[in-house]
Amino acid sequence: MGESAERVEVEVVGIEPSTSEVAPWGSLEQKSVECSVERKKSLRARYSYGIIFLFINLVAWLVRDYGQRASPQLHYLKACGIGGHDCFLTMGVLRVSLGCFIFFFVMFLTTCKTSKLYEARSAWHSGWWALKFAILIFSLVVPFFIPSDFIQLYGEFARVGAGIFLLLQLISVIEFISWWNNYWMPDEIRKQSCFLGLFMSTLFYIASVCGIVAMYSLYAPSPSCFLNMFFITWTAILLVVIMAISLHSKVNRGLLSSGIMASYIVFLCWCAIRSEPAIGKCSPQKQANGHSDWTTILGFLIAICAIVMATFSTGIDSQSFQFRKDEVQQEDDIPYKYGFFHLIFSLGAMYFAMLFISWNLDSSTRKWSIDVGWASMWVKIVNEWFAATIYLWKLIYPVVKQTKVMDHEDPVQQEEDSAFP
Repeated sequence: MGESAERVEVEVVGIEPSTSEVAPWGSLEQKSVECSVERKKSLRARYSYGIIFLFINLVAWLVRDYGQRASPQLHYLKACGIGGHDCFLTMGVLRVSLGCFIFFFVMFLTTCKTSKLYEARSAWHSGWWALKFAILIFSLVVPFFIPSDFIQLYGEFARVGAGIFLLLQLISVIEFISWWNNYWMPDEIRKQSCFLGLFMSTLFYIASVCGIVAMYSLYAPSPSCFLNMFFITWTAILLVVIMAISLHSKVNRGLLSSGIMASYIVFLCWCAIRSEPAIGKCSPQKQANGHSDWTTILGFLIAICAIVMATFSTGIDSQSFQFRKDEVQQEDDIPYKYGFFHLIFSLGAMYFAMLFISWNLDSSTRKWSIDVGWASMWVKIVNEWFAATIYLWKLIYPVVKQTKVMDHEDPVQQEEDSAFP
């Protein structure tokens, strides 16, 4: 009896720890649900910031094109100058842009080190909208009381910030092209053949060639259009160079990524040439006569939405700019880097300002136009060449790195061989 009682007691004692493990599992499940809720709030918040960014830039456009109608009400503001002239057109755009920059830069400073969903800064990023709305209104109003000299200084600073934004956007686009190439590459696990990738690469190259031919016929109809002919010819040479290096035996990156990149630089060249002022016979665009047709208005609105989407996609693509990409994502980690997201939007505010004033701080642009002028044209052309340079370096760098490693290992191997008789 004593031995059997002890045996039963031992069995009961052995069972108790297993029953006590139910509570931790329940708390883990609750924590997982809470993490899911916080993650959804965070993902929804980014769309709210995108809408705010779009709204502010529409305000900047209204101030540029229709701000002079409010000039009688601005005469009492000393910062707006005589007749309120310094609070609309170019200076008005810069003031609204400064307000947008202040708002998103404050958000960057208050969220830049956030890593977990349960931090107070994560709750600040995803909530407290009434307070953030008050900060936004304050940020937009304050620049209209700042003297014009400081606004002009901000315009010079915005040129640099817009250039940094373009660089970050290029890196994001090139990383996306690499991801797309890897996704369509043949994969034995997913039983994916190379047919689809070959078809897509052929399609992109055909589109690129058609784009080159169309630009020659539209923007270089005569030998006098030397500048346009040079831009288009140089773009065609870049296409050939990119394809040749991609197919080189040491690189061997295939045609898909190079085809996508070729289409992208053709698109950049087309955007650059279209930014030229509509003068002479080298541009099919008609000179503005003070009125805008529906195609101009539609193109203007599409351009604004496209730039907002590009800013949004770059802001959530923080992984392309991480030095370590092998970090394991935990359940309570934030879905995207809040600080980087707001930093991109603050730089995007500067970029939008440059588009509205055509990168020129001394002259105003016509109504319903965006990014038109010789300065805008050269910025886009340099952007195209820079994009091609970054992509080519990304193709060549692994080969150069491997060659350096092999050259470093050869002398070491020779020393080891000479050590043995």
